[in-house]
Amino acid sequence: MRFNDSLKTVLAAEARSALGARAAYRQLVDLIGRGRALADAPLLARLRQLRDRVPEAVRVACARSLALVDAPLALIEMFATDTPEVAAATLRAVRLDPPAWEALLPRLGPVGRNVLRQRRDLPPSVERALESFGGADYRLAYTPVASPPPVATTGGFDVGDLVQRISAHQRTGGDPLRPLAGFQFETDAAGVIRWLDAAPRGAVIGLTLDHRAGVWAGAAVDGVASGAFRKRAPFSGARLRVPGESAIAGEWRIAGVPMFDHATGAFTGMRGQARRPRADERAERGLERDRAAGAEGLRRLVHELRTPTNAIAGFSELIEQQLLGPVAPAYRERASDIRRRVGDLIGAIEDLDLAARIDGHALERGDGVAPASALLQRIGDDLAPLAALRGAELALPAVRDAAWAVDPNDAERLIARLLSVALSAAAPGERLTLALVGGVGTLALALTPPEAFAERDEASLFALDDEDASRDEGAPLLGIGFALRLVRNLAAELGGRFVIAPGLFTLLLPAVEDGAAGQASGGAT
Repeated sequence: MRFNDSLKTVLAAEARSALGARAAYRQLVDLIGRGRALADAPLLARLRQLRDRVPEAVRVACARSLALVDAPLALIEMFATDTPEVAAATLRAVRLDPPAWEALLPRLGPVGRNVLRQRRDLPPSVERALESFGGADYRLAYTPVASPPPVATTGGFDVGDLVQRISAHQRTGGDPLRPLAGFQFETDAAGVIRWLDAAPRGAVIGLTLDHRAGVWAGAAVDGVASGAFRKRAPFSGARLRVPGESAIAGEWRIAGVPMFDHATGAFTGMRGQARRPRADERAERGLERDRAAGAEGLRRLVHELRTPTNAIAGFSELIEQQLLGPVAPAYRERASDIRRRVGDLIGAIEDLDLAARIDGHALERGDGVAPASALLQRIGDDLAPLAALRGAELALPAVRDAAWAVDPNDAERLIARLLSVALSAAAPGERLTLALVGGVGTLALALTPPEAFAERDEASLFALDDEDASRDEGAPLLGIGFALRLVRNLAAELGGRFVIAPGLFTLLLPAVEDGAAGQASGGAT
């Protein structure tokens, strides 16, 4: 009964608006992927109907979620034959048995098969099947990218060394990948790039110079190259943009000449070369690759910080609870203080990791429904010690039947960060009031901010970084500005907005508007 009700609820939900179409698409993919609905023709047709109205970023996120389940072949095929960005996200980690892989391979394009060639977990029979497509996909044998050298580890933990590494990262922006300076390429008669002399090839092979064949989001050539291709004419100074975080990603300037068969005179394709744009040619988007690479470097640093920090927290708790034997009261008190401070550091590390994932477009989000009142009550209970510490009060809205159309964990992470930063700046006796306000497709959480924020506009609040941050107990370790920017960016990732106005903070998120969660309507409560 639960299975049938879930599917009926999704199919009956409003899908005419952009938010409704996005929610229905996510929920159908989840139901089919987890085996709670059959991947039959009507449901797949419904997904294809919704697909054109769902942003590619949402489809990429859904594609990544397929790696966590044993999705049916029909659903995987639909994602693997979407745009190259969606197909690549699907094929990097999805699981299939050998017969299913062999059935899927002929339906993939060169880009999809080149993504699979970079995997090292496919069965030998599938690898042999991939090799049989080699002549059709490219002219030179595929050369895998060398794996990065293993990171040396030691058994010790030097806090001073970690502090120095964080400072170095702040100064240099991380350790970005070294980009390629240039490469040569050839296309076939249809304008599709089939060969190049650099790696990783998968990011470029399959890209077309012909706009009429469809330009996929994330990588494109401009009209100079496309027009020259149609006229079978030489070109130079054209733009090429390659997505991703590899050494070949980013902005390029390309030049090419047509090739003709000596015997018949037939056009066989274009031969060209690519170079990085000069400083006077570089567009702002040329910095995106460096930004993504810097975010990846920060994520690696966060990963190295997390393990020793958790170890410190664990050992201090062992001492505080006397689990290793009797401990003098003074040492137990000191261990308790260390555990509390390390807990704040762990929270800061998690925030850094979250910010890096958002900045590097690597945030993995789930789907679901977050009942507003229950979620706010749980967050309020968790923040009660902080409210008591600051001598302030967090006034929750009255219980109502309304919900957000986002994953409950994502919603809790977002709202908890907003309310904790507001409480951390509250003065003794202040009362921070919350209200739920329904709108068209949205459910807003309105918050009266503390007086400390009343005289500041959005720009000045976002600029409150480490040097301006309060050192009071309970204040964000990375600064108020960092915390508020994180709230803003995470809200945008969830399809919402964070708005700062004089005397009012407003967090708008997509609302659930079907009968399962109740209609979010009316005004403030």
